[in-house]
Amino acid sequence: MPADYSFEKVCTRIASMNRSEVILRLTHFDGPVNLDFTSEYLETLSAEKLRHILLAAEVTGRRKRA
Repeated sequence: MPADYSFEKVCTRIASMNRSEVILRLTHFDGPVNLDFTSEYLETLSAEKLRHILLAAEVTGRRKRA
């Protein structure tokens, strides 16, 4: 993984996002992992589940770039 990558920083940043910020990041995720969620589906999930999905995408994306 890149030297500037900090798992703790990514976790802290995502944990500080509100629900709408997480949904926005998921619907506009720009990484090597393709996310194909509709806004309607994401609206049915809890904030914790949304954060979990975003964290998984971020971590997976960073692994694929390395």
